[in-house]
Parts: sequence; C-alpha cells; structure tokens
Amino acid sequence: MDLDPVFPFEPVRAHDFPAGEEWIAQVKWDGVRILTYYDGREARLINRKKNDRTLQYPEFTDVRSFCRADSVILDGEMIALAGGKPSFHEIMRRDSLRRAREIAFAVPRIPAIYMVFDILYCDGIWVTDRPLRERQRLLQERVTPGERLQLVPNVADARSLFSVMEERDWEGIVCKRLDSTYLLGGKDPRWVKLKLAHDLNAAVGGVTYRDGTVNALLLGLYDEEGRFIYIGHAGTARWKGEEWVRATKLARQLAVNNRPFFNTPERIKGAEWMKPELTVKVQFLEWTPGGTMRHPVIQGWSAAPPEACTLSQSM
Repeated sequence: MDLDPVFPFEPVRAHDFPAGEEWIAQVKWDGVRILTYYDGREARLINRKKNDRTLQYPEFTDVRSFCRADSVILDGEMIALAGGKPSFHEIMRRDSLRRAREIAFAVPRIPAIYMVFDILYCDGIWVTDRPLRERQRLLQERVTPGERLQLVPNVADARSLFSVMEERDWEGIVCKRLDSTYLLGGKDPRWVKLKLAHDLNAAVGGVTYRDGTVNALLLGLYDEEGRFIYIGHAGTARWKGEEWVRATKLARQLAVNNRPFFNTPERIKGAEWMKPELTVKVQFLEWTPGGTMRHPVIQGWSAAPPEACTLSQSM
C-alpha cells in the first residue's frame, strides 16, 4: 500500500445552528469512522485511530466495483441497523471480530452499510485543499451508490433535519461549510456537530452483580493530572445475555482489591473493583452538578484504549 493512513477531519461540538448559505447539514451516523485507501492495486480500510479494519469489512475491498478512480481515499461512517435505525452496538459486533471465519459468518447476518461523505485523494492527487462543494462534486462523479454503500446527502435546513433526528431518536447532525477545505488530523468550527445527547468512551473501573452476573458497570475518565475519576454507573437494554456473560468473565479476570477511582463512587455497596482496561461507549443526557452522567446508557464495547478515555472528550 503506497498511501499512508491519516487522521481525519473532526467536527467540534456546537449548541446553536450555524446560519448562512454556505452551511449544509448531514445526518450524524452512529457508527465507526472508516477511511478507504486504494492505491490502484490494494485496498485498505482504516479507522480514525489508524487501526486496520480491512479484515472486518471484506465486502468493501473491491473498490473498483463502486468507484471510478485509479486511486482514491474515501471518508465515511460504517454503520449497521437495528430496528430501522443506526446501532453502535450492532456495528461494534462486526468491528470487534478478529477471526476470518467469524467475520465471514457475520457479513450476511450483520450487514454493514458504508455512508461516504468525503474524498481526500483521487487519481494520484490530494484534493483536501479544495472546498467541500468541489469534493462532493468529485464524489458524485466517481462513486456509484448501491445497497451497501451510500453517499450522504446534504440538507439545507439544519433545524428541520435536527427535528427529524429528534423524532426518530437518532444521534444528531453535522453542519459543514461548503467552502471548507479538509483539515487533516484536526478540528475547527467549519464543521460542527449538534447532538441530541452526549456520548463518550469510558473505562470500566468496577461492576455490580445480580445472581452472579454483572448487571452494571462503574465508569470513569482520566483528568489532566492522570487521576481516574468516577462519572457514574450504567446498565444497558441493548446488550444481550451473552454480552453480560462476557462482562462477568472479564470482570473476574481484571478484579483488584483496591478502588481504582480517585473519588468515591456513589454506588459502592456490593461493587467489585477491576483494572480499568475495558472501555465502552456510553450515551447520556447531561452532566449532573455532582459530575456524574444523567441517564447513561451503554451503547457497546469500544475500541478506544483506556488512556483515551479522558474528561476532555466532553469539552
């Protein structure tokens, strides 16, 4: 592979809708950020942390079948549906697989959909310095949508799109300036995200049990001084029984005697501590005055390393 992986452009969080004709809105998909690299000979799928995910999504490695370019880098979100809506839990069931036989078994049973929204490189030329409207025009010319690969459409009215997301209980929207160039490895207010709820990656520092099986996770984040701060406990209605069995097994393997949290958790009765090596994606409504999450729900296991679970995520 002649193309080196890059860190993608990230939106910053906003609370107000941007105004002006240069702004468009897109659905914020609840999935895994994936960039597709094709140098004319080989295709690789890489996530936002530069981790290879080619093995996990073999149905998207035949780039010639959907893209008319001699070489290309596409940016998008890999999603899976559950109940007619994007489900982070479902796509992580695909993303977390490592064995070829398991992946081959999962491809038809957990169909992935690649939602493509940008192009960074085409026919041997970097196009990141071109405005978004030109990059989108290039996408329309070179990429052929299909059942499992779609181009993310623009919506002029951000408020209306946000209302639809609210009605459907989806994640939110991303607003982008049509004149924005693509900032490799950075984030700035030319791309902003407006979300219906907060979400972040958190490390598991303890568990509670019911009838010998884990029924809730005690979660924490690292502050600027490296202290592991308790932010709340969460169960989930999204996990099936086997996920709780897995959590129980891992909790026992990582069990420790001493509390890993710097502060004292509110839910300490019956809690058992563990090394904060497991991470999950959790969604919640807001922060309480006491610094814990209000109405947290675990979305699924996360591929983020524990050291990436920082308080700065919520900024």
